[in-house]
Formats: sequence, C-alpha cells, structure tokens
Amino acid sequence: MRTYDVSPLFRSSVGFDRLFDLLTQAERVEASTAWPPYNIEKAAEDRYRITMAVAGFTPDEIDLVQHDTTLLVSGRSTGPEGERQYLHRGIASRSFRQTFNLAEHVTVLGASLENGLLTVDLRREVPEALKPRRIAIGGAQGTVGQDNAPARIAEAEPGETQEPGARSAEGARTGDSARGRGQPEAA
Repeated sequence: MRTYDVSPLFRSSVGFDRLFDLLTQAERVEASTAWPPYNIEKAAEDRYRITMAVAGFTPDEIDLVQHDTTLLVSGRSTGPEGERQYLHRGIASRSFRQTFNLAEHVTVLGASLENGLLTVDLRREVPEALKPRRIAIGGAQGTVGQDNAPARIAEAEPGETQEPGARSAEGARTGDSARGRGQPEAA
C-alpha cells in the first residue's frame, strides 16, 4: 500500500482540516470494515440511500446514531449461539461497527430492515441562508451617466455670430452651454 505524507499541506492551508482528517482516516482503513457488505446509492439530486446486508439481525440488535457529520451503524448479535451445533457455518452473525462520513447538512430520514437488508435513507438539506439567491438590480430606465434625449442645436439668426462659451436662447433655458451639453462652464 502506498502512503502519502500530507504534512507539508498543513502549513499552507487554512480551513481544510476536515479534508485532511478524511485523508488520514482513509490510510487507517482496516479489512474488517468490509463486513457487512453495503451499497451507497444516489437516489435523487439531494437524496441518498445506504443499504447493508445484515442477515440474521433483528431491528432491536442494530443501532443507528448520527452525530454531526458521522453516521454510526452497529449491530450486536444476541442469538442463541451456544445452543446450535453447525456442520458448516457460512452466515456470519458477528457484531459489527460501520462508520459513514456524511457531508454537511445531510440528515437521516429513516431506516428500515426488510429481508435481511438494512436501508438508511438520507437527504441533503441546505439551509435557506446558505442557498444561492438571485439579487435583482434596481435603477433608472436609462443608462447611468448618459442622457438619452435627442440633441437640440440652436441655430444662430442670419447676421448673428455666437461666441464660444455664449449661451443660445435654447441653452439659456435648459442650462446648457454652447460648448457641450451638461458640461460645466469655465470660470
């Protein structure tokens, strides 16, 4: 088995503790976690299902505990083992303990035991405060900082000349100078 030293990543990363914990946990996986066999399936966009083969166990012998982002499934067999004499024993009835790491906001909806299969239904429920929300942009109908009104040019009477900076009759009424619309006059 290959091992990777992730300690240099700890020095330059902030807020990734959970990811590093998962990496170090994955290194310590034991062969005993392969029993009982299980499936994890994605039932819908925000729904998941864990199915475990726990033949021989009753609902009273199985415990499910969710603590924060961890789901612990454990089983203890209380059957009459001492009274039976087996010629061949192929069905295991040993106790087990299986831990599942859940993403944030994943909750257990319920569990059922039918035909030796334990089914645990999960749902990811992101709080409204953490969901993305669309923000409407308010403002005037026109583009900010631009006058969309048509330009009006006052024509000088024949024989009159207009000096630069002088106001036409129209400009005097609207407050515009002859040099440019809305430009401040030089003092």
